[in-house]
Amino acid sequence: MFTSTTRKLEKAMEAANSYEEWRDAAIRHDKAQGLDRWKAMDLSRRYDFVSIRTRLDRLRVMRARHDDQGLLFTLNEGIHGNMGGMGSAKLYAKAKYGTKQLVVDYVDEIVAALEHLADDKTDSISFEEKLDFFRRAHHCFGCSAFMLSGSGTLLYFHVGVMKTLLEHDLLPNVLSGSSGGSIVSSIVSCYPKEALLEKFSLENLIDTNNLADSNNTAAPTSMLGSLLQGVMPQQLPAEKSREMITQLLPDLTFQEAFELTGRHLNVSVAPVEAHQTSRLLNAYTSPNVFIREAVFASSAIPGIYPPVTLAAKNDHGERQTYLPSRQWVDGSVSDDLPAKRLARLYGVNHYIVSQTNPHVIPFIADNKRDGSPLSQIKYAGMKTARTWLNTSAEVMRKPLSYSQTLSRVSNIALSVLNQDYVGDINILPSTRLFNPVKLLAKRSEKDIRELVLMGERATWPKLEMIRVQTLIGRTLDRILKDYEDRVLQKTGQE
Repeated sequence: MFTSTTRKLEKAMEAANSYEEWRDAAIRHDKAQGLDRWKAMDLSRRYDFVSIRTRLDRLRVMRARHDDQGLLFTLNEGIHGNMGGMGSAKLYAKAKYGTKQLVVDYVDEIVAALEHLADDKTDSISFEEKLDFFRRAHHCFGCSAFMLSGSGTLLYFHVGVMKTLLEHDLLPNVLSGSSGGSIVSSIVSCYPKEALLEKFSLENLIDTNNLADSNNTAAPTSMLGSLLQGVMPQQLPAEKSREMITQLLPDLTFQEAFELTGRHLNVSVAPVEAHQTSRLLNAYTSPNVFIREAVFASSAIPGIYPPVTLAAKNDHGERQTYLPSRQWVDGSVSDDLPAKRLARLYGVNHYIVSQTNPHVIPFIADNKRDGSPLSQIKYAGMKTARTWLNTSAEVMRKPLSYSQTLSRVSNIALSVLNQDYVGDINILPSTRLFNPVKLLAKRSEKDIRELVLMGERATWPKLEMIRVQTLIGRTLDRILKDYEDRVLQKTGQE
């Protein structure tokens, strides 16, 4: 039941200028709506509350009795992030702030049990047995990744999202980005934490943006670029885009960046040539590739900016071309959100997405498809339309092959069509339709401030969901790192 009070509180949330302001209004809104009682009650059809309550009580009893072997056995039965459906987005859609207290209590108890077992005072279990358990638990539980979509100059929305996650220590160590998203994720992966707040300060972003304030009259690189220059007189030339990226990013390889910050950076790039596959560049697959060149490539929008040849550091520490016969462009056209590849490389099974791809955001919701009849019909319709378009393209493949340009455009269109653009937690702009004239244009100081704040405001309602759903994984990361560091120290002493 909505009253004038709840409407005022909703307006206060929309106008909040800090997380504290938003959270205060959200908590008061839930109380006014009687949702405190909903959160306190176990009962709900949205999850298996009986199984979770039974397991929670069992863990509490064993920890209280110091039954360490029993606790280890129970945890070995499985630590699940979605036990009984407790990871469902539906559980976070009812209230403005938080979810069922039972879910929070269960996650907190799992964390307390893990920390209890990890403690050196718990000596009834050997160090070797604990290490084996934490390695298996970490592998089976999986981890979270933060994926940033292509964006054009909407990348400032990503900045607001990233700042908020950093400020609350909720940013996963596995990051991916394409196009504008690759710029933001690379900044985070190339600088130590203490330097990031300065890099993401509005003053620094505005100064960097001013690099584009130039009277550069260089000829556009393509026919489409010529057309866009007439529509967008402030379109960033390729040289200025590269200058901005150079100003923002140090000249590090993927391996060097990982050693500096411990973050697993992944940048999507798409091939220009036909019959070649997209690449996900990172410290595993391409450790010696320079991140700057990867970002240049991932930001090279086909038909507007020229394709890029990558560069790498050789065994003499010298720069040389990487795959000299290959050129690369905007990664979002083929692998905007590389979920499957991240799962294979890092064991990721939980995805947080900041999505600003302008051709996508009008058509997606902030939660994955639910089970309502309308949602099922919508999903079936989209799947059918996608199948027909793919079939039509296959039928037309031979006629299109006579024109290299048409064939390339068709391949790009199909690649865009067949991607999945959502994750488990989706952070989307409040404005779904953006002026296409401004997507590649230089942003004013006012635009930058508004986009950053929009990103922050879009993230605040998701913070509690992110905190609860990633807490077990973050705890396992911390414990396992500590244990393996101790193993290395012991090995070094021997």
